Amino acid sequence: MRFILVDRIVELQAGVKITAVKNLTIAEEYLADHFPHFPVMPGVLMLEAMTQAAAWLVRHNEDFAHSIVVLKQAKNVKYGQFVEPGQTLTVTAELLSQSNNEAKLTAHGDIDGQVIVSGRLVMAKYNLADTNPNNKRIDEATRKELRRIFHLIYQPGEEISQHIGGEVKCNAI
Repeated sequence: MRFILVDRIVELQAGVKITAVKNLTIAEEYLADHFPHFPVMPGVLMLEAMTQAAAWLVRHNEDFAHSIVVLKQAKNVKYGQFVEPGQTLTVTAELLSQSNNEAKLTAHGDIDGQVIVSGRLVMAKYNLADTNPNNKRIDEATRKELRRIFHLIYQPGEEISQHIGGEVKCNAI
């Protein structure tokens, strides 16, 4: 099973930072087991949400040059409280430095401004063809699919509607 833990990218400053949201719903399959009478998002999936947001920032910064962007190291990860169904985890990752094969970022997830999870991430980035030239087509197909997903979750200028006190307010994201 593959978990996509970024529902929408709400802010993207190229080369600087990304902000994304994960809306936790009771329909998340893993909540049936974690925990049956007290469903909460597992800490490792909070870390994964930060990792996925960071990976989108790295990919965007280098115009999807690498087919693989994965967590290499997580440092100083701290958890504050549980994320429950009905809550929205807002994840922000900021780029600290980047080289040819890795990127260092700081990231945190919050609910209504209260930090729930934070840490420093080191992301490895590479292409499969780097070690086996026969994998060039796999890299190309992977990058194409990642671009497709990116354009689904990041739509700058798109308006969203919010129902507030019986009114409908539209905001550009």
